Amino acid sequence: MADPSAKDVDAPPVAEEVPGDRADADDTARKAGRGGLAIAGAKMFFMVVGLVQQIALKHILGLGDYGALGRVQSIASVVYNPIIATSVQGVSRAISGTHDADQPAAQRRVLTIHSVAIVPLAALFFFAAPYLAAAIRAPHLATALRVVAGVLFFYGLYTPLVGVINGRKRFGWQAGLDTLAATLRTVGLLGGAYYFMRHGFGVEGALAGFVCSAAIMAGVALPLAGLGRRGSGGPTVGEHLRFVLPLVLGQLALNLLFQSDLTLLGRFAADAAAAAPDLEIEAADTLAGAYRAAQLFCFLPYQLLLAVTFVLFPLLASAHRDGDREAVARYVRTGVRLAVVLAGLMVSVTAGLSRPLISLVFGADAAALGGRAMFIMALGLGSFAIFGILATVLTSLKHEVISMVLTVLALGLVVGLCFALVRGQPFGEGMLVRTAMATGVGLVTATLITAAAVKKKAGAVVAPLTLLRVGVGLVAAIAVGRYLPAPGKVMTLVYAAVVALVYVAVLLGTRELTGADGKIVARVLGRKSA
Repeated sequence: MADPSAKDVDAPPVAEEVPGDRADADDTARKAGRGGLAIAGAKMFFMVVGLVQQIALKHILGLGDYGALGRVQSIASVVYNPIIATSVQGVSRAISGTHDADQPAAQRRVLTIHSVAIVPLAALFFFAAPYLAAAIRAPHLATALRVVAGVLFFYGLYTPLVGVINGRKRFGWQAGLDTLAATLRTVGLLGGAYYFMRHGFGVEGALAGFVCSAAIMAGVALPLAGLGRRGSGGPTVGEHLRFVLPLVLGQLALNLLFQSDLTLLGRFAADAAAAAPDLEIEAADTLAGAYRAAQLFCFLPYQLLLAVTFVLFPLLASAHRDGDREAVARYVRTGVRLAVVLAGLMVSVTAGLSRPLISLVFGADAAALGGRAMFIMALGLGSFAIFGILATVLTSLKHEVISMVLTVLALGLVVGLCFALVRGQPFGEGMLVRTAMATGVGLVTATLITAAAVKKKAGAVVAPLTLLRVGVGLVAAIAVGRYLPAPGKVMTLVYAAVVALVYVAVLLGTRELTGADGKIVARVLGRKSA
């Protein structure tokens, strides 16, 4: 949809509606939008604080220990991120899908299920830590992995309480908890790293601080959510598990996709270091640190667009529920187009200024190893941001299985290409470049296949003319960034603004961006469109 009209961004019409029905629907949409904006704002705060956190950790720990911490978190997040997402979504569904009078009983039951399940999971992770460390050829990280079992345990208690708050539609409270959690996590990681670094345990200290922050959040959320009370309301244990288990599998596949390239790079780099006559396997941590530094910039489009989904795609799910295929197609066109435009804006900066940006915030050592890889990675992870939006579309349209299968396909492509291109390579910068190439090719291929699936199921995806215009804007902006004179620290920020302005100017000049785009924001905020 190259030039959306006002009709394209209006709420979908309902057959034989009366004015009161339309007013109620608009009011519901506005409330959902504002609640989504509150959560999206907290996610944006989390994103910014997370970036600052990683920058500070690198400077406290140094590139090697920063890479070691990244390798530990890469393994651990594959386990605790699915627990977080599943707990919030599963508990929220159980609460919101139960009548008000039965909600306390439903709350007690699902909280009990999640609390009982997390104990053996955390214990299993604790005892499996040495074997996981051996699998990635990092036996020196076994203790750090065991510390992470505490994060898994406390998040397993905390996130179901967030699900209760979400299910009761207390989005402001949820946004506040998200903001507090991001702040405490940063304080814990940085404080623990700084204190224990002096004793030679910086990685373990940072993770111990993470555990403390998770424990505090569980204590804060408990009185806000409560425990409910005994009763017969809500889903049975079997019903709840039947809903939760597919979510766990889907999230597991998604998080394996997130972490597969860094984890495999660490393993292959350790093999290469062991084969070199003058290196120890711990040298792999340095390459992992540089790759992770580049990743943090390149994941920004995905994180930004994740916040957008909180606002847009609840409306998509409502249109699908009402059987309005025209509205579904319209929302998909609008949402995917905005995703492509926003992702292009961020990729133009991260790809155009890859080496100056990584040098600005992570230092020359990280830039020397990760600069070239970041250019390639920015393009690949930009497509991954679109993949995430398309997968959300499929999930919103009740095609969760297709979404999961396509995620597994993307994972298989990335892993297979990493084995083909990176394994057995000599230790050095080239391993990072090859890992970025393997990841980029796999993700672009999976995104194209997923776009075809969305087109088939939703009847729309994005106009080819939009892709062409965004592509032209990307090429022009990246070319400007790559051929500007080498900048200092201050000029890097100026260059970033210049590159972004070039991208926006191309989209304005080609009429891809118009005043109608502002109506989407005004619609969500409940204001009248001009």
